Amino acid sequence: TSKGDFNTDTKITWGDGRAKITEGGKALTLSIDKKLGSGFQSKKDYLFARFDVEMKLIPANAAGLVTTFYLSSLEGSHDEVDMEFLGNVTGEPYTLHTNIYAQGEGHRERGFHLWFDPSAKFHQYSIVWNPERIIFMVDNKAIRVHENLANLGVPFPAKQPMWLIASLWNGDQWATQKGRIKANWTDAPYTAHYRNLVIAKHAGNNQTLTNLDEKNIRSVQDKFMIYDYCDYGVHPLECEKQNSQANEKPKNSNSGPAPKN
Repeated sequence: TSKGDFNTDTKITWGDGRAKITEGGKALTLSIDKKLGSGFQSKKDYLFARFDVEMKLIPANAAGLVTTFYLSSLEGSHDEVDMEFLGNVTGEPYTLHTNIYAQGEGHRERGFHLWFDPSAKFHQYSIVWNPERIIFMVDNKAIRVHENLANLGVPFPAKQPMWLIASLWNGDQWATQKGRIKANWTDAPYTAHYRNLVIAKHAGNNQTLTNLDEKNIRSVQDKFMIYDYCDYGVHPLECEKQNSQANEKPKNSNSGPAPKN
């Protein structure tokens, strides 16, 4: 289990000096200007683990900017588990965009407006990936679960390891209001903060969903989910077959079209 040392567990992969490890390895910042963003990734890959990090996002006008914390295979058939924070104009909320790719098949987007301002202070974001399920968590509260239904023919990322990757980049062609709002570079550079990274290789392997977890998921998805791939008309098999109440379609979903990713 790692204990939050970015020097030990990660490497800066791009940004030409715009990414910086600080506080003796306990924290890391990613910055972006009109020319370039920045990113980092884990020094090794993992087959099943729990990944926790605290993040404080860009305040005020972050329209068009995408701050990420995700897992991805770098070889073979593409697997990926996404947490992407899509910036917005001042006064409008961030969107937490989640998605899952398995054996090259994606289009499993669910998006949320968070119940707090993620730029005001640090909050913890987690991805739990084990052979049975993937759990997305915010402040240790489950907000989405994707069960392994490979026995029903639903692809699930379980055959190859993935790397932890994080980045800050310009996605203004699609990220904010379907690309209508472009990035504003007047106050650049913009900076996102990461700290207290923990990668626990086996901690998530037996993590199941408690009744409270399922209740939390239903509550968050009912109140804060703004789009859901299960509402796109063609229902993937897991949307029909998922027997976990935690993954039921919320009764009052304000679903809309997902952004392109």
